[in-house]
Amino acid sequence: MGTSFPNSKTLYLFSLLVLFIGSFSSPSKAFANESLTQCLINHSQPSHPITSAIYTPNKSSYSNVLQSYIRNQRFNTSDTPKPALILTALHESHVQAAIVCTRKLSVQMKIRSGGHDYEGISYVSSSSPFFILDMFNLRSVDVDIEAETAWVQAGATLGEVYYGIGAKSKVHGFPAGVCPTLGVGGHFSGGGYGNMMRKYGLSVDNIVDARIININGEILDRESMGEDLFWAIRGGGGASFGVVLAYKINLVRVPETVTVFSVPRTWEQNATEVVYKWEQVAPKLHEDLFIRLTMDVVNGTKAGEKTIRATFIALFLGDAQRLLSLMSNSFPELGLRSSDCIEMSWVESILFWTNFPIGTPANALLSRTPQVLTHLKRKSDYVKQIIPKDGLELIWRRMIELERPMLTFNPYGGKMGEIPATNTPFPHRAGNLWKIQYATNWDEDGDEAARHYIKLTRKLHRYMTPFVSKNPREAFLNYRDLDLGINHNGDESYEEGRVYGVKYFKGNFNRLVEIKTKVDPGNFFRNEQSIPVLPQ
Repeated sequence: MGTSFPNSKTLYLFSLLVLFIGSFSSPSKAFANESLTQCLINHSQPSHPITSAIYTPNKSSYSNVLQSYIRNQRFNTSDTPKPALILTALHESHVQAAIVCTRKLSVQMKIRSGGHDYEGISYVSSSSPFFILDMFNLRSVDVDIEAETAWVQAGATLGEVYYGIGAKSKVHGFPAGVCPTLGVGGHFSGGGYGNMMRKYGLSVDNIVDARIININGEILDRESMGEDLFWAIRGGGGASFGVVLAYKINLVRVPETVTVFSVPRTWEQNATEVVYKWEQVAPKLHEDLFIRLTMDVVNGTKAGEKTIRATFIALFLGDAQRLLSLMSNSFPELGLRSSDCIEMSWVESILFWTNFPIGTPANALLSRTPQVLTHLKRKSDYVKQIIPKDGLELIWRRMIELERPMLTFNPYGGKMGEIPATNTPFPHRAGNLWKIQYATNWDEDGDEAARHYIKLTRKLHRYMTPFVSKNPREAFLNYRDLDLGINHNGDESYEEGRVYGVKYFKGNFNRLVEIKTKVDPGNFFRNEQSIPVLPQ
């Protein structure tokens, strides 16, 4: 008997160790299926059962739930780390239970609303074990036209928001992105920009209240959370501070008729002169007019040759006659014709910008299936000085060499130049002419293909160095880019966070860190690019 107890204890501890190590290699091992599942059930309310919202790897529907909101196929492989459990919250109390249990069990929680994070950090983790709190069931859109506001839950898509507004009014809209499958939670909390930003600013500039669950599982609104936290979750990334449940937005006025156009010009069709003129006028045009410029490599007129295509895509908050007059006075170099202009409602313009065929019914906005699902890499930059003609042509020659990456220029000016940089965590305001998105898509599976296309994207980004912002080289949080730095959330967390933090937030980074330290001193709400706490 004297030796049996130590042997039993040794075996017990060894079995725990094996289970713990095993949980790192497979989500179905010891940790999740019993501990977290049971904890969630124990902490749920009988009036709102949680069992049907829990998906573990031994459930046949687990893979489908996981993959349904993976929007970057780079992170949909057999080698991609898988969550030990997915909780598709059906009620706010489920979110509260998730926070209580993950704190209790020291498990990392990833928060996913639409799954459009470019680097997949809302559903992939370098830490193990981890689980996903999936918000897609919390998707209500409550529009109050009389008050010109709406409460929108974090799991709603932008398409659902736009459809909800359009169903009640022809003269209201909201300034946010043009991709209808984007989730509200990530889009709004990272800034949220779209083709009405020159008129009305960003999504965060039109948010007036919010509901968030904090580290203690308490549901707070703007009044109870305080102005500091309310400031932080409007552009600083909500997942660093808690779980945002919903935002209250101010609707904006739009005319019953808006006008759109998409006009391409190749290098041989004088694109150099037209793009150079766009640089000078796009940030200064009337705020009712937003002209996006995209540049990609296409086949030239001669067999085997490549050329650059510059495409000018516009939203004008008015009719075609007024648009033609404005363009004739301000941007005649584009040669816009009456036949290029298409009049429609604001809701219909969202479908146009998402490349739906003209005449597609508005309920297409309710689809949660992306039109394109592929492997991708994105990067961002800001431009503060006009790029000379020879600079443009140098860029285009480099693009033809690389062939696959494309550039998108989104003009600033208007309202974007009027809002102080400290109003929200999003700092990229006056002084910016336009924002750049670098975009590379590919269909080939595998690490080798991914490395190749990511390398091409990084090369183009490097070629652009002379023409973009410096000290810091600024970046946009919603265009998530782990090339800017990764936080391992250890002893060097603050130093690691500062590397990417000043690029995303500039001078606002320090205030974000102070707020983070106050509301989440233990750094529970964390990811690979979250806001760090102050060092001890």
